[in-house]
Amino acid sequence: MTVTMDKTPGGGPIKASGTAFREVSLSRKLRNNSAKGIFIGCFVIGVIPLVWLLWTVISKGVGAITDPNWWFGDAYGIDTTTQFGAGVAPAIIGSIIQALVAAIISVPIAVLTAVMLVEYPTSRLVKPVSFMVDILAGVPSIVATLFIFTVFVIGLSMGQSGFMVSLALILLMIPIVVRSTEEMLKLVPDELREASYALGIPKWKTIMRIVIPTALSGMLSGIFLAIARIMGETAPVLILAGPASTMVKTNPFEGGMNSLPLFIKDMWAASQPASSFYYWGAALTLIIIVAVLNLFAAVLSKLLAPKTK
Repeated sequence: MTVTMDKTPGGGPIKASGTAFREVSLSRKLRNNSAKGIFIGCFVIGVIPLVWLLWTVISKGVGAITDPNWWFGDAYGIDTTTQFGAGVAPAIIGSIIQALVAAIISVPIAVLTAVMLVEYPTSRLVKPVSFMVDILAGVPSIVATLFIFTVFVIGLSMGQSGFMVSLALILLMIPIVVRSTEEMLKLVPDELREASYALGIPKWKTIMRIVIPTALSGMLSGIFLAIARIMGETAPVLILAGPASTMVKTNPFEGGMNSLPLFIKDMWAASQPASSFYYWGAALTLIIIVAVLNLFAAVLSKLLAPKTK
């Protein structure tokens, strides 16, 4: 297809022609196919260890989770390091309580921080707060754990407990929620804000009634993904929880609250043939809980997504 113009808008003659569709050169095809092959190869290399890990955990832990005693066994007064059949209920309850306490404290702080970063960009606090969030996002879990251990457990003599674990999880959860919430708030069209201001609605009410409800589905997805992320942390529970108890404990301020990572460690330390049945089962249980949280976040995001019609 050739385009030809005889005269310019000023009347002068020009000679211009071009092809709208040109055949792709062989070298370009080779580069494209090579890049595609490298991408597929890297994907396969990344998936192989994941599939192998899942298969190992499922094959070795499915026997535990299909046993009714695994979920409903009586753990009161039973030492799981020497006797088996106590069940995983105390560890599941402990993990959920620690994650919930961390979420209750960290989510309001993180959401308010994200609102400030997006809705008040001219504030003097934006740059230092954004910098500190970036720093906090790069802090390893063991560093956050040792900070809580030094300041609260040793410095303030508060002792080891599930609440200390939650404090460390808060430091790990806040930057995740801040960044995910910040991105969701940025996706809210400015036209919605401007329309609200044009009607004379104050900025704080615009944020509460329009901006946050519009971004709520994505915000909740980020929150549940952050909860799933912190539930698998091992450093806080190994250092801050104290000796694991086989009894169900619902008081986070009481020491010895069990959790799934701590349960896996204790079963591994038992070094008995029957203990492998338990730590593989606990690992599979943790994977199932994280998968359910991710699925719940995806469903909740679709249900609360703004309707376009």
